[in-house]
Amino acid sequence: MNRERQNMGNGTRQPVETFGAHSLDLDAEHEVQRIIDFLRRTVHEKLHRQGAVVGISGGIDSSTVLALCARAFGQQHVVGVLLPERHSSPESADLAHMLAEQYGVPTITEDISDALEGMGCYRRLNEAIVRVFPEYGAGWKAKIVLPGSLLEQQTLNIFSLKVTAPDGREYSKRLPLVEYYQIVASSNFKQRTRMAMLYYHAELRNYAVIGTANKNENDLGFLVKYGDGGVDISPIRHLYKSQVYQLAGYLGVPEAIAQRVPTSDTYSGGSTQEEFFFRLPFHILDVIWYGYEHGTDKAEMAGALGLTAEQVERIVQDIIRKERTTAYLRMAPIAITGEQV
Repeated sequence: MNRERQNMGNGTRQPVETFGAHSLDLDAEHEVQRIIDFLRRTVHEKLHRQGAVVGISGGIDSSTVLALCARAFGQQHVVGVLLPERHSSPESADLAHMLAEQYGVPTITEDISDALEGMGCYRRLNEAIVRVFPEYGAGWKAKIVLPGSLLEQQTLNIFSLKVTAPDGREYSKRLPLVEYYQIVASSNFKQRTRMAMLYYHAELRNYAVIGTANKNENDLGFLVKYGDGGVDISPIRHLYKSQVYQLAGYLGVPEAIAQRVPTSDTYSGGSTQEEFFFRLPFHILDVIWYGYEHGTDKAEMAGALGLTAEQVERIVQDIIRKERTTAYLRMAPIAITGEQV
């Protein structure tokens, strides 16, 4: 691809680098400082708050945001809140504590299991699962997953319910729509309860709630409206997941967190973000998405990544579908205006 860019200084044109994995490379030092400046300006001048509350889960996104906030406000003006529940992985808490200790940020742990129990989260979730697998009960684990990798097959985003018996045997069935809706609606209590708890701790201190969603999660709809999407500031929402890893490396996020496979940490059976939603490794998804957004020819993308044009087209179409079908998650409340009747 022969692209050129205008040199704003003297009007000459210089060739732009060819498309490839390097297209997403950041000047991490510059980007970190840009985000820190944005956080300080927004929290102090726009929101008139004195610090930051971050929900930390031991994942790469919340870890990067906590590190950014510690630099922006100082460790004494940041609180990391752990929000485990009955289905959370113990590893999440261990990694979150390691992270907070490294950056000298105080933590608070709020187990939200009782609140979820009171709202019927677990009961409603189990009711739906039992309608699909009547034998499901104590000692069993469950998760919902999408079909396999988009690199291997053209399939719609139709969920299956996968359960694991106490003896380790696994079973999977296509998830009927009614049960899918109930499982998702029940599970979303978790993110919305976490949001409420984060705001409690923020308002207690006159702090702002800092979101941890990246571009992949926000733009493709891997978030809960008024749950993990309900925050005051989203400092990494413009970054692809693979770019978040670049910042994490620059900020010194612990290697144990950087090497951890991204999970949803929502279902008792455990579920990676790839199998639950994205269906691709981020280092492939992000580059193709970048190429699509910047008008790169699909054949060029395929050649640069060692893929077929059919695979690239399949991935692009999946991106388009996810952006379109989850647009409502990113919408502000819709109000009637004076001109409407």
